[in-house]
Amino acid sequence: MKTLRLLTAALAAAGLLGAAHAESLSPAVAAPLKAASDDLRANKVKEALAEIHKADAVGTKSAYDSYMINRLKGSAAQLGHDYSTAASALEAAFNSGRMGDSEKGQVAEQIAFAYSQMQSNGKAKEWVQKASALGNNSGSLKQLQAYLQGASGDYGAIARDSAASIQAAEQGGHRPAEDDLLRLADAYRHLGNKAGDLQVKEKLVSYYPTKQYVGIYLSDIQGKPGFSSRYSLDILRLRLATGNVTTSDDYMELSQLLLQTGMASEAKAVVDKGYAANVLGTGAEAARQQRLRDLANKSVVDEKASIDKRADDAAKANDGNALVQIGTEYASMGQYDKGIDLIQQGIAKDKLKYPEDAKLRLGVAMLQSGKNRAKAVQMLRSVQGTDGAPDVARLYIAVSSAQ
Repeated sequence: MKTLRLLTAALAAAGLLGAAHAESLSPAVAAPLKAASDDLRANKVKEALAEIHKADAVGTKSAYDSYMINRLKGSAAQLGHDYSTAASALEAAFNSGRMGDSEKGQVAEQIAFAYSQMQSNGKAKEWVQKASALGNNSGSLKQLQAYLQGASGDYGAIARDSAASIQAAEQGGHRPAEDDLLRLADAYRHLGNKAGDLQVKEKLVSYYPTKQYVGIYLSDIQGKPGFSSRYSLDILRLRLATGNVTTSDDYMELSQLLLQTGMASEAKAVVDKGYAANVLGTGAEAARQQRLRDLANKSVVDEKASIDKRADDAAKANDGNALVQIGTEYASMGQYDKGIDLIQQGIAKDKLKYPEDAKLRLGVAMLQSGKNRAKAVQMLRSVQGTDGAPDVARLYIAVSSAQ
C-alpha cells in the first residue's frame, strides 16, 4: 500500500527506523512515536494512533516535533480509514515548509485520496492538481484523477488528459501506459466517439496484444465505416491465431471460408485443430462436421493435383490476379518461397483488381515464412487504402509480435 510505504519513509527520515536525521525529536515525543512505529509495523493502527495522541499531548513541542506528529498521524489515520483526521494532519505537515517537492507531491496525493473517500470531490481535485504540479505522475494519481473526472461526468477532461499522456509517451519513444489507454477508451465510449474508441483499441492491440484486447478489437473493427467484407477471412484467421476461436460455429465458418477461397490445406488444418480441441466431432452437429472434414481432405488431394498446372496457366494470363491467388494458396500450404515468388510476379504483371490486397498477401506470406521479419513488416506497413487493408496489415504485425 502506498500510504504505508510513505509512512515508512517518514519514520526513517525521523530516525525512528534507524536512519539518522539532522533534526531530533524531543525525548518526550520520540518515545511514543517510536512505539507508534512499532505498532504500525505490526498492523496495530488503533494502538499506533493512541501513541501518536500521547506525543501530541506533550506540552512543549518543537516545530519539528509537531511536523512529525502530523506526518505520522495523517498516514496512520488514513490506514485506519479516519480520512477527516488524515486530511487535516497531512495538510498541516504539507504546509510546514519541511518537505521537498517530491515528498509534497506524494503527500498531496494522500490528501486528495482522503478527500475523495470523504466524498469531497472538489477538495480532492484541488489536491490532485497540486500533486501534478509538484511532478507526481504516478499511475495511482492518474487513476484517482480519472475517477474524480468521471464522477463529475467530465469525460472530456479524462480524454484530454489521457490523450496527452499517450502522445507524450509515444513522442518520447515509449510505450504508453496501459491504464492511460484504457481510460481514454472508456472516455471515448462515454462521449460516443466510436472512431476514437476504435483507434485506442488498435493502440492497445499494438502495444499490449493480449488475447482479450485482440478479441475485442477484431469484433469491433468489422463495424468500422468502409471496412470490406473481403477481410472476414483474415479476421477469423487472426482470431484463431490469438485463441479467440473457441466454438464449433467459429471453426466451421473459418474452414468453409477457406474452402470457398481455394485454401484447402489451410481449411484441413483448421478442421483438424477443431477436432484436436474436442470442439468438432461431438454433439448433435458431429455428422455435419465429419462431412466438412471429408470435404476438406478430398479438397487437399485435388489442390495438390492441380495447383502446379494452375500456376502455369496463371503465368500466361494477361494480368497478375491469378498469380497472386495461386501464390497465396501455395503460402497457405506452407510453401512460402514459391508462394512469395508467384505473388511478386503477379504484382509485377500488374492490372490487379485489388493492388493493396496483393501487397497484404505478400506481406503475410513473408511474415509467416519467418525468414525476414523486418522486410515483411515493411511490406505490411506499405499497405494503403480506406477499405480496411491497412488495418488488417497492422493487425498481422501486432499479432505476430506477441507470438
